[in-house]
Amino acid sequence: MTFKQLNNNKFFRFASNRYILLLLVFIVWIGFFDENSYLVHYKLFDREIKQLEADKDYYQTQIEIDSKKIEKLEDPERLDQFAREKYKMKKQNEEIFIIEYDTLKKK
Repeated sequence: MTFKQLNNNKFFRFASNRYILLLLVFIVWIGFFDENSYLVHYKLFDREIKQLEADKDYYQTQIEIDSKKIEKLEDPERLDQFAREKYKMKKQNEEIFIIEYDTLKKK
């Protein structure tokens, strides 16, 4: 096949157009070599998606745990017990004594 025959071929004329070649080079550069390329963003986004899914699972388990605690605290006696133990609350006419134990061993 000679150059004249290749030049008459429609596909070859289209592919050898300088604007088409420049467009292909630009697409390859943006897609693979640029700092904002598809490959770089794909890796970063994939890593971020995995992290967000792990966070979602963690928070869903925490929501289930907290929902169970809230169900238990709907009982007034348990709510009273929780307030006394956790926040050291007391009734109007009570006194509370907090006893702390020394955990260090003496020599």
